[in-house]
Amino acid sequence: MTASATLGQLILDRADELARFSDMENGLTCAFLTPAHRAAAAQLAQWMEAAGMTVRVDAIGNVIGRYAADPAAGDDARVLMTGSHFDTVRNGGRYDGRLGILLPIAVIGALNAQGIRLPYHFEVVAFAEEEGLRFKTSFLASSVLAGRFDPALLERTDTEGITLREALHASGLPGAGGLDALRAGAVDPSRLLGFVEVHIEQGPVLLHHGLPLGVVTQIAGSSRFQVRVQGLASHAGTTPMTMRKDAAAGAAEMVLLVERRCGAVPTLVGTVGQLQVPDGSSNVIPAACQFSMDIRAGEDGIREAAIADIVAGIHEIAARRGLTAEVERVPPVNNAPCAPWLMQQFAAVLTKRGLPAFELPSGAGHDAMMMHRITDVAMLFVRCGNGGISHNPLETITAEDAQLAAEVFVDFLRHFRPKA
Repeated sequence: MTASATLGQLILDRADELARFSDMENGLTCAFLTPAHRAAAAQLAQWMEAAGMTVRVDAIGNVIGRYAADPAAGDDARVLMTGSHFDTVRNGGRYDGRLGILLPIAVIGALNAQGIRLPYHFEVVAFAEEEGLRFKTSFLASSVLAGRFDPALLERTDTEGITLREALHASGLPGAGGLDALRAGAVDPSRLLGFVEVHIEQGPVLLHHGLPLGVVTQIAGSSRFQVRVQGLASHAGTTPMTMRKDAAAGAAEMVLLVERRCGAVPTLVGTVGQLQVPDGSSNVIPAACQFSMDIRAGEDGIREAAIADIVAGIHEIAARRGLTAEVERVPPVNNAPCAPWLMQQFAAVLTKRGLPAFELPSGAGHDAMMMHRITDVAMLFVRCGNGGISHNPLETITAEDAQLAAEVFVDFLRHFRPKA
């Protein structure tokens, strides 16, 4: 069986349809548990059911569709899992995360239409949160599935002062934000055959090489921080430059420190994506400034060494300028290597189709990083257009590449061999 030639366009059409559910006009923002987010979840559940899957929703809002194994597999059939996230960054792209949900739903719909069952249960997980837009924590949804949820996160607040616990309680989700229900959402690792994730590359490498698909070798570890700098507000016209405690100027020096330190190592990247002067005024020296830091590297040791230098540098800058600095660290996610036995099966399918089994690392974080803590993982990247731009409304893929990815995924599922 090969995937229907209409699947590529179906995937793109559904991505467009899902993008209608947005927290903003004239753009796509879908933050955790907003009305748009809940509408998107309901739409995904509907598509899963139409494809022949039974659907459940867990206590964190993950939408999980199961395509039951061929009855001949018996009661001991295990589960191969796939999926990705459907939340977005602010004004993001419509394929980041969502491609890894829509593609397997379309593939299962095609298998079901032809009466084809697999010798294992196959589950598609639409992870409810990965980006951290609302509560500033990554992999919230996959941490529940992996049994790694941190109870302290229930007290984390959004910009309106609503705690995660309160948001879950008001959501109507099973368990209403109770810790027991969140813990019950963990899957049994012994029942898993593995986790595979299809994802838009979010970069230019495949595009540069003229290749539609690639096999991921590893996912770079990432660490995120919120930095709060405190100074002293005073009059912009009467305070000499040498007597100021300017929080924004200090923060600017800290941001440049991140750029300088991370720019010194080829495999290291550092980003300050948020920078604010709370209650700032044009004629007042800033009393406070806050910014985010995102530091990533393929090797955990390289990342941690950079973090140590940067945090020490932030405190040195603050002391020299008469400021104070608080550095809050979100729990890091370590480097996640992909399993060679799964990578080889993707490579075999690509080779059979006359395509290079091109390998590349991922600098972006993915739900597979959290799933790696309980099972073997692999990823298939799909070429990103528009120069490889992502986390941006210009993010795009072609129907032809989506079609080819669907066909490769069908072959992978039909010929999948469990780990010996």
